[in-house]
Parts: sequence; C-alpha cells; structure tokens
Amino acid sequence: MKDLGKRKYFLGIEVLRSQQGIFICQKKYILDLLAETGMIDCKSAETPMIPNQKLFMEEDAELVDKGQYQRIVEKLIYLAHTRPDIAHVVVVVSQIMHQPQVHHLEAQ
Repeated sequence: MKDLGKRKYFLGIEVLRSQQGIFICQKKYILDLLAETGMIDCKSAETPMIPNQKLFMEEDAELVDKGQYQRIVEKLIYLAHTRPDIAHVVVVVSQIMHQPQVHHLEAQ
C-alpha cells in the first residue's frame, strides 16, 4: 500500500482543508453535469423544484432517451451526497425512470 498524500480531489469531490476544518464540494462535477445537459447558462433558484410538484405519465407523450435520463438521475443521486437540499427532487425525478417523457426532463 502506498500513501499518496493529502487528496485534493477524489471521485468527483473536491476536498479543501483550512484551519476551520475539512470542506467538501462538487463544483466541477456540477459544472460538468450542467454542460452535459445543456444547462450551463441556467439561472439559480431558491428551491430546486416547484413545491409539491408531482410528475405523472401522460398518454401519447413524447419519450426521451431512457439511458440518458437514467444517467442524469444517477449523477444527481451522487450529487445529493454533498447537496442534501436536492434530495427530495432527486427522489421525485427517480420515480419515473422506467419511461421518461419530455416534460419529466424539463420539470422545474
């Protein structure tokens, strides 16, 4: 086993050390996710989703690429480790992974 020294970046998580303690963040991971989804120029919001919003299946609605949607949700699940404020939203969007539709991908 080899000691690689103090880590600054590990598995998409940036580790910052200071006199106050150790801080972790996923800024680069978030920026990569926003770039991948074409949302790099999006505006921030106080709440990540409209309160009490429910996602449902519409008949004859246009479907999106299931694999792409699942990859995005998987990345959001990983992101929720350092961002517990998005945990509820991740649960909501992960409930329809079996047949995602366009309005699910565009949910606010």
